[in-house]
This record gives sequence, C-alpha cells and structure tokens, in this order.
Amino acid sequence: MLPKIPNSANKNFFYQRILSFKYALQGIYYLLRTQPNAWVHLIISTLVGFFGFYFRISLGEWQMILLAMGLVLSAEGFNTALEVLVDWLSPEYQAQAGIVKDVSAGAVLLAAIAAAGVGILIFLPKFYTYFF
Repeated sequence: MLPKIPNSANKNFFYQRILSFKYALQGIYYLLRTQPNAWVHLIISTLVGFFGFYFRISLGEWQMILLAMGLVLSAEGFNTALEVLVDWLSPEYQAQAGIVKDVSAGAVLLAAIAAAGVGILIFLPKFYTYFF
C-alpha cells in the first residue's frame, strides 16, 4: 500500500501537473511559431484528416494515420529541441554540432517517409477507386 501523502503535498502535486501541461503547450507554440517545417507537417496532417473523413476510413486506418502524424510532429519537436540545444552549446561552427543537427533532421525525414508510406497504403486504393 502506498504511504499517505499530506494534503498540502497533494495540492502541490496537482499544481505541478497543471504547470507541466502549460510548459508543454508553450513548447508546441514555440515549435509552430518558429519552424516552417512544422507548419508543412501540420498542413499535410490537416489534408490527410480531411481525406480520412471524406473517404470514411476505418478505425484501424485512423489509428495508423494518427500514429504516423504524431510520430512526424513529435520528431519535428525533438529535432527543434536538439537544434536549439546545439546552437546554445556550440555557437561557433563545429563539425560534431553539424552532425548532431543533420542526424536529427534525418530522423524527421525518416518519420515523414514512413508516414507517407502509411498514407499511400491507405489512400492510394481509395483514390484509385474514386477516379477509375
């Protein structure tokens, strides 16, 4: 059985959880405000969502689409965080800093390619049926 936490500690615990959401939302705001690629991913995600509703994709297809969208946007967030950190730690050019940034950007590209593959597998047959 868990030990009983004093009432004041409970209030502090819940307050800290609320603050954690506030900080996370600030991070998302920063991502969307400063990263054009995040907007590209968000616009593509919106289009995919529109086509998902239009073609009435199944629950399983929605799960795959949402997972892919979340993966790409999360990868973009990690990439942005790493770039900010590298720029802070290494304001002058260093080859290793460039490698960190390139690999991070490459991870976003890999996530986007995988998401595009999911989209193609789900939507290509639907577009084919619609047009032919």
